[in-house]
Amino acid sequence: VFPETSLMVTKVDFLKSQNTREHHTDGYNIKNLVVRRGQPFQVQVSLNRELRAADKLSLRFSIGENPMKNRGSLLSLKPEREDFNGWKISLVKKDGKECLLSVTSSPNAPVGKYNLHVKTATNIYKPENGVIYLLFNPWCEDDAVYMANEAQKKEYVLNDTGYIYVGSAYNIYDRPWNFGQFEEFVLDACMYLLDKSKLSLTERKDPANVSRAMSALVNANDDNGVLLGSWSGNYISGTSPMDWIGSVTILQKYYKTKKPVRYGQCWVFAGVLNTVMRCLGVPSRCVSTFDSAHDTEENLRVDIYLNEKGEKLNISFDSVWNFHVWNDVWMKRTDLPDGFNGWQAIDSTPQEQSQGRFQCGPCPVKAVREGDVYLPYDSKFVYAEVNADRVYWLVKKVNGKDKYFKIATETQDIGKNISTKAVGQNRREDITREYKYPEGSKEERMSMQRAYSFIRPSGLVPRSGYASTIQTLGGNTQPLVPKEPVTKTGLKLEINNTEPLHPGNPLEMAITVKISAPGNWTVDLTGSCQLQYYTGKVQANLGTTKETINLEGPSEMQIPLKIAPDAYMKTLSSVEDEVLILVTAIAEVKETKDKLTQETSMRFEYPPITVQMPETAKLYNDFPCAFIFKNKLNVTLENCKLLVEGLGIFKMTTFEQGDIMPGRIMKSEIICTPTRLGDKKIVAKLISNQIKGISTEKAITITE
Repeated sequence: VFPETSLMVTKVDFLKSQNTREHHTDGYNIKNLVVRRGQPFQVQVSLNRELRAADKLSLRFSIGENPMKNRGSLLSLKPEREDFNGWKISLVKKDGKECLLSVTSSPNAPVGKYNLHVKTATNIYKPENGVIYLLFNPWCEDDAVYMANEAQKKEYVLNDTGYIYVGSAYNIYDRPWNFGQFEEFVLDACMYLLDKSKLSLTERKDPANVSRAMSALVNANDDNGVLLGSWSGNYISGTSPMDWIGSVTILQKYYKTKKPVRYGQCWVFAGVLNTVMRCLGVPSRCVSTFDSAHDTEENLRVDIYLNEKGEKLNISFDSVWNFHVWNDVWMKRTDLPDGFNGWQAIDSTPQEQSQGRFQCGPCPVKAVREGDVYLPYDSKFVYAEVNADRVYWLVKKVNGKDKYFKIATETQDIGKNISTKAVGQNRREDITREYKYPEGSKEERMSMQRAYSFIRPSGLVPRSGYASTIQTLGGNTQPLVPKEPVTKTGLKLEINNTEPLHPGNPLEMAITVKISAPGNWTVDLTGSCQLQYYTGKVQANLGTTKETINLEGPSEMQIPLKIAPDAYMKTLSSVEDEVLILVTAIAEVKETKDKLTQETSMRFEYPPITVQMPETAKLYNDFPCAFIFKNKLNVTLENCKLLVEGLGIFKMTTFEQGDIMPGRIMKSEIICTPTRLGDKKIVAKLISNQIKGISTEKAITITE
């Protein structure tokens, strides 16, 4: 009798196109098989002879440096023994020398890269491209990131483009952003970050741990992460935060160099973190909050200091950002009491340290709404970002020393118009109600009392570096019931622009003073105009006005505030960030000592870029795309650059355009070759010394 031929594997087919279609991973631009946990995938194994009952065949999945069975990092799956660590394997069919096997990973398996080897008797077969990427699975009911709604999964997991909302509460606009989670090397960059995070295998099972680690790794602080933050206004040694139009270039560059990419600001951090979370399979959205508080002491108060001209001073440790962008990720929180599943806020902009690292979240959005600010992670900080009070102090010189006088407390100013892109539509959705109860409602008061019981705000004293010279005006701690600032005269202030705010033109604005009480009133009005960064930092003082007006109530009066181009154009051209126009007004009624402060941030308005291209195109067939821009401003735009990217159509490219004189038209044409099917879009942005924020997009459908 001849000895039995020992069983050997000759080939392994990962059935990539079938598996990735079923796992919604067919978009990833990678040779390897990418699958989601808790869902079956099939593998075809070819052998040197037919499989017999006595044969030993096992699939071995290993993860990490030195895989071991007792640590769960080496899984040996044998068709006859179905379950191993929650993983299952079965023989679907035998056909001569071919075996079709089905593998289902555990719905809470550690995510990451697994090596697959096939063991037969004493032989181990190592297939080429035998590394399998295992991701979170929002389609699997037993996965912590399960999301029932199909349209939401399509938006929050699979959509690789979107918008980030920026500007000011008074003037919100969308910035198109390419997330590009399926582009080349992006998944590998995310896997590199997972390894770098030093999360244990057990910690890799839980999306809460993974999202917290990613919030730390997307910024470069303390761990050489992806992006270096800078708000300096000078980005010569890197790329200005305004110049990015997506995450792909950033993640590809980081993966190649393994060094932090320069530079990011909050919307860049949020755009990249959104890409990373979607790429790993966790539903994620970018969330913008307008008038967001950065409260360094967690006392739910942000102090703003004004001088006697009504100009804001850069002396506070706290700040109110015109907008701030973070991310919400969707998951079950198995580490918390019931009722806090769903959206969790995470933030990778390095603002404050948490447990010794620059990381923030996941913080349950429901905990913010209910005031349960003791829950992990960082819920006090997130609560303050959307709920702090804004306190205005007037800084006066008294006997040569600065003295502080409290002039107003705004309780309903912070955390407005919380915004994200709507599901399946190109529009803004307001999600403020998910973060807060309506201002003044019974629920809001209860939530606030709850939050205050954990935070215990300190007394009302100013917190600048000059706190030794305090003049308190009898205010000690905060009343729990917030009230509209009540004035005896019904004094109100409104600020708006009376002409479009085009760079190069005079800035024409007006402050409207309203009084509703009958009688003769004398009002002292101070108004100032400044240029400020979106972080609230003042860049330049442009002009002030001081008037005393007499009003016969009830009535109103409009006071103009006009700034000549010479006063601001130089500053505008010298900073590399987009700046906003800040107008602050202080009014005092002489007869009643009623005081009121009002501030409004406005954005410059720019001419548009138009895109000309067909509405549809065929796969791999070239088509032309033209970008047209007419400089309708009466200033020359210097050092213009056109940035263009279209995922699956056109790689990120920069075109130098030189100077564009007033009235001149710029036209650039590119030839695009679509490499992927479906609805795609091209994003374009024009940057110059004078203006930073002109962007546009155009959609196209690619067919076979």
